[in-house]
Amino acid sequence: MRTPRSRRVFGSPLPRPFVLAVAAVLAVFGLWAASGAAPAAATPAQAAAGVRPDFRLPFACGETWQLQTYQGHAPDDKKLDMYRVGGQTLGASVVASAAGTVTEFFEPGGLEINHGGGWFSVYLHMDRIDVRLGQQVSSGASLGRLGLVGTTSAHLHYEQLYDTNGDNDGETDEMVHPVLQGTEYRLSPSGPFPRVTSTNACGGNPAPERFWVDTFADAPGYAAVDCVGDTSPRCAVQGKLLKGTNYVLCKKPGDEVRVGNSYNHWWLLTDLDQVVPGGSGRAYISAYYLQRWGNDEAKDNEGRDIRLC
Repeated sequence: MRTPRSRRVFGSPLPRPFVLAVAAVLAVFGLWAASGAAPAAATPAQAAAGVRPDFRLPFACGETWQLQTYQGHAPDDKKLDMYRVGGQTLGASVVASAAGTVTEFFEPGGLEINHGGGWFSVYLHMDRIDVRLGQQVSSGASLGRLGLVGTTSAHLHYEQLYDTNGDNDGETDEMVHPVLQGTEYRLSPSGPFPRVTSTNACGGNPAPERFWVDTFADAPGYAAVDCVGDTSPRCAVQGKLLKGTNYVLCKKPGDEVRVGNSYNHWWLLTDLDQVVPGGSGRAYISAYYLQRWGNDEAKDNEGRDIRLC
C-alpha cells in the first residue's frame, strides 16, 4: 500500500510472486425476466474480481468501538478511525479483521495484510507489533497494541483496499469503502458515527464460502450490475444460471430489476451453468430470481443474509 504517510519499512518487504491482474467484472442488464425476453449478444470474457473476505471489526469479540472520520482524512468517506466505547482505547489489542499474510510494516506504527484475491487491510498507530513479515494470521489473531504513534489521540486507523492494477499491492488510490461484518460504511465528517460490536472470532459457524439459494426461473448472467436497459456490448449476457438450487458467492448493490410489483436491486455473483462463446463463466444474476424471498431481499435458503462482494 503506497500512501502519502511515512513509509519507512521495519525490515525488508515480503517478496511477492507475480500474479495476473484481476480485472473487476462489471457490465450488465438488458432485462431478461421470467417472461422470456430475449437477451442481448455476448460480450468478450472478463476476469472476475476476488470475493471480498468476511472482514470483521479488528478487535476482540464483544468489544464495542465507534467509527469516525474527519474533514481532510482524504478520502473522508473511506478511512476509518476507531475509538473504544466502554473501555480504554490506549493499550487495546488490535486483531486481524480477516485471515491473510502480513506483507509490510511502515510508520506510523502500521502494517498491511494481504488477504488474497486482491484484497488488503491496513492498521495504523500501534506502539507494539506482535507479528512478523510473512506470517499467516487467522481472523481475530493479535497484531499489536494501540499506542500514541503518529497521533496525540489514541485510536486505530483502518483501511480496506482492492488491487485493481494487478501489482499484488494495496495502494492508496485503490482504497474502497470498508465493509465490516456485512455492513458498508461511507462516513461523513459531520456524522453520525456508528458504534459497532465486534463479532471477530466469536466462535459458532463462520459465514459460508457459498450460499445456497433456490431460483424460480433460468437467470441471465452479466459482467456488471449497472446497465439495466443498456443494449451496448459491455452489457451483453455472459450465459445462464439454470432454474433450481444453486450457490452464489456474495451480493452487490446495482440497478433495480423490476417486473410488475416485484423488484430487487441486489446482484449475486455466481458460476453460470451455461456460458456463451467468449463469455465469462463467473457473472452476476439479479436477486429478483430468488424464489424464497421478496422485494429487495438477498438471503440464502436458511435465511442468512448473503455477504457483500
